[in-house]
Amino acid sequence: MAAKKTFVVCVSNEGYPASLERLKIYQTLPDREAVKDGQIRVIDESGEDYLYPTALFSDIELTPSIRKAVLAEA
Repeated sequence: MAAKKTFVVCVSNEGYPASLERLKIYQTLPDREAVKDGQIRVIDESGEDYLYPTALFSDIELTPSIRKAVLAEA
């Protein structure tokens, strides 16, 4: 069974202005090792997944209709 896709909103793009847009929703990928180091794996503006400091993001829960729309754009 595939893991449920999770999302975060970027609250700061300090240090990563070309890779992240403030207040934009990003999909995350599970990475337990990254979490131990205070990082989160995010699919960024390049369309690839990279590690970023967790302080740059806030967890969000999307309604089913918004979730569907976000995944359609991914």
